[in-house]
Amino acid sequence: MDHKFHVHLVSDSTGETLHAMANAALAQFENVDVHIHAYALVRSEHQLSRALDHIAIMPGIVFFTLANQGLRDKLIARCGDIEVRAIDLLEGPVLALRQFLGKTETHKVGRQHQVDQRYLERIEVLNFTIAHDDGQSLDSIDEAEVILTGASRTSKTPTCVYLAIRGVKAANVPLVPGMPPPPQLLAAKKPLIVGLWVSPDRLVQVRRNRLSTMGETCDTDYIEPDAVRAEIAATKQLFENNDWPTIDVSRRSIEETAAAVMNLLTERKEAAG
Repeated sequence: MDHKFHVHLVSDSTGETLHAMANAALAQFENVDVHIHAYALVRSEHQLSRALDHIAIMPGIVFFTLANQGLRDKLIARCGDIEVRAIDLLEGPVLALRQFLGKTETHKVGRQHQVDQRYLERIEVLNFTIAHDDGQSLDSIDEAEVILTGASRTSKTPTCVYLAIRGVKAANVPLVPGMPPPPQLLAAKKPLIVGLWVSPDRLVQVRRNRLSTMGETCDTDYIEPDAVRAEIAATKQLFENNDWPTIDVSRRSIEETAAAVMNLLTERKEAAG
């Protein structure tokens, strides 16, 4: 079986610069199975920690552009701990320009973008997605184009961010065992609601890795196989009861899941005429 390679792109802006540079480099290599994972608008330690947790689960190579020195140091240190190579794609060009121009860089985020209407609209979409992450701002969730829902650790947040980078106003709502889904989710009519699910064995593995990176060792229903199987069965039943399309993300990359969501969105628009 061919080896699957993971390339992680961490940016404090929209990530378009990183995508362009990574894709240009990858175009030089043929017959390799490469999965790209994007983390955009990483501007806080919490956001960086979530990205690093995902990187620890699927280690590969990390390319990043972070202006904040503290975040850069944390990313480099954590990547060193998990033996993942991290490369600042702007470090070489910035160093060369610093020497050539005789000036020090300003470390401002996203200065490479021209502030035009398209850029402002993309930022607005990203801000909406961040504000509606993990069940936040439920009262305005009906303004989303897409709502992703599912159990914890089913890649809802990174998929939403990836969709937002491509202009899709996305929100996500977690489903908590033993608790009814939020009424705002059930009442939403405008958005396309998509249920994400993972095979129980895979979900237990992902959750164990998550707890391990957090230094947690105790066993809970969160990772107990029978409890996880019951949790996934309940989420799938909810999806079926509400006639929501579903995606099995057990072996999908974020990009593949996002592409499947966008296909569903296109089909919905075409069906509506």
